[in-house]
Amino acid sequence: MIIIAHLSDVHLDTAPRAADRTRAVMDYLDALPYDLDAVLVSGDIADHARPEEYVQARELLRSRHPLVVCPGNHDDRGAFREGLLGEPHSLAPVDRVLRGDGFVLAVCDSSVPGKDEGFLADETLAWLDGVLGDTPHGTPVLVAFHHPPVGLHTPYVDEIRQFGEERLAELAARHPHLTAFLAGHAHTAAATTFAGRPLLVAPGVVSTLRLPWEHQDDPGHHVHLDEPPALAFHVLGDDGRLTTHYRVVVPSRAPARR
Repeated sequence: MIIIAHLSDVHLDTAPRAADRTRAVMDYLDALPYDLDAVLVSGDIADHARPEEYVQARELLRSRHPLVVCPGNHDDRGAFREGLLGEPHSLAPVDRVLRGDGFVLAVCDSSVPGKDEGFLADETLAWLDGVLGDTPHGTPVLVAFHHPPVGLHTPYVDEIRQFGEERLAELAARHPHLTAFLAGHAHTAAATTFAGRPLLVAPGVVSTLRLPWEHQDDPGHHVHLDEPPALAFHVLGDDGRLTTHYRVVVPSRAPARR
């Protein structure tokens, strides 16, 4: 059994609120009695892409489990690399792969510098094609990014989703061991399909999206700030079947990190 914890949209801004919520989630994961196969943080790590926000993120996102992160539309690739990853400044896409025991997690950079919507650069698609091509067909590959490549019936988010998705769908058609797509960005737990695979969206840590039918009388307010942070657990069973569980973490009840 393979277990991947998936959180997203921590939006760290050096203020206590986002930090406390992120710390509660990470403490909860570190206190689990089970060693996770991976922890995925799918973008919007910083709120303003300031260097000090990535310094804070580097401390708060420490984990005893294997950790992989990607940028979102609030992030800056250069500052992300320097402050969070400890790498030289570069504006190239931040694409990462984690090859675990019996699975591969390919994490793509869907951010577009200076824009809120997402798009996978040609070099990212070529990189992903190579990762899939180098992985035996018996090994499941999960592909993650920040922006969902389809609409979620949430107009506020759908306007800035990932575009150019037909290129990704064409790539997926060539690789049957691509098992599922994982995304963030929407600040709501959601499940749909894309290119014939599950598309599983992590809830937001910093806030929760209000769905259109929840705020018809108050359309200017898109998020709940008082809902607790949440995350997803993606479970790959020995039979190859993927199951996702969603968990809420109440900061005041989260166990301290061991």
